[in-house]
Order: sequence, then C-alpha cells, then structure tokens
Amino acid sequence: AFLSAKKIVGCSDKTLKYYRATIYHLFLCLQKSVRSISTADLRLYLSDYQSQKSSSKVTIDNMRRIFSSFFAWLEDEDYIVKSPVRRIHRVRTDILIKETISDESLELLRDACTEIRDLALIDILASTGMRVGELVKLNISDIDFAHKECVVLGKGNKQRKVYFDAKTKIHLQQYLSSRDDDNEALFVSMLAPHNRLEISGVEIALRKI
Repeated sequence: AFLSAKKIVGCSDKTLKYYRATIYHLFLCLQKSVRSISTADLRLYLSDYQSQKSSSKVTIDNMRRIFSSFFAWLEDEDYIVKSPVRRIHRVRTDILIKETISDESLELLRDACTEIRDLALIDILASTGMRVGELVKLNISDIDFAHKECVVLGKGNKQRKVYFDAKTKIHLQQYLSSRDDDNEALFVSMLAPHNRLEISGVEIALRKI
C-alpha cells in the first residue's frame, strides 16, 4: 500500500524497487511489527548496518529518509500513533565536488573511439551535460536536428531542454545513418537484436574506451 502511494505521487520504478528492498531488509532483521519498532531499534539497525556493510554516510542517510517517509505514511494512515524516525536526525555528509574531465582527456576519448556510436555518445554527453540516465531514455524522435536541441526526462519526471553543438549533430546523424535496426531508441547495443542501451552499457563502453 505504501509503494502504491509513492507510485501515485510520481516515484520511478527504480526508486520503488530501492524503497521495497530497504524496508524489506529492515523487517527481515528486526522481526517486529510496525507498531513495535522503536527509535532505539532503528538507530541500532542503522548503526549495525553501517558497521557490517562499511556503508557511507550518504547511504545511511538515504535509508533514514526512506524509513522517515514510510513511518510518516504509517502515521498519516493511522497504522501507528507516532513515527519512531522523528527523533533520528539527518546524517551530516561531506559534500564532494566531482572532478571534471579536461579538454585534453575528452579529445583523447574521441580519438580512441572505433565506433561512430561511441563518438556520438561522448559528444552528446559532453555538449549537453545530461545525465547518463537521461541519455538512455532518449528516442530518435526526441532529437530536433534543425535547432540542435532535445527534451530530456530527468529526476522526478521533470522535463528540461538541452542543446548540442554542430559536431554532435554531425556525428549523431552519421551514427543513425549507419544503423539498420528499427528500434526507436537513440542509442542501441552494437550487437543484434540492438536493444536500447542501458546505463551499464554506457559505463562499460566508456570504460573500455
């Protein structure tokens, strides 16, 4: 019922899967009903989980947020009187600035490409700044070559418009012209049956290059 409620408000299938696994593991370990779980139980569970899994502060805080959402929903729906997560404060995490790729490294990546698909893939990521998760959702019909733009679906199902340069346009057109499949996806696997490229496929291709 909780997952159904989260789905209605727009949570993605990936998020719902993460919610399900996180909550399921909690009940598996505690072996208690929702009405019996205390703040102390949750604190001990999070502490033990962090020690056993060597989890980062970010992971633990993500779990805390999921439990907070779940128990707040239970409270709103009158399954419990009060959420035991209320007194568990947000985990302070270090803010890390991600290192950006240099112009030289980007050109080395381009030079190392042996497939036009990979060249187009690198170009569109570099010129638009879109996430890989947004890239793999794109269809050919989403690309406006005339205006060198496309609309991507980001986190929270929010749409935003991104723009690419002339080099990306040329390489994308060359890549699409080289394909002989009928898949609507903008990027597909190199091998038949040429399925839509997934995030793991992009990561493997880039790592290989």
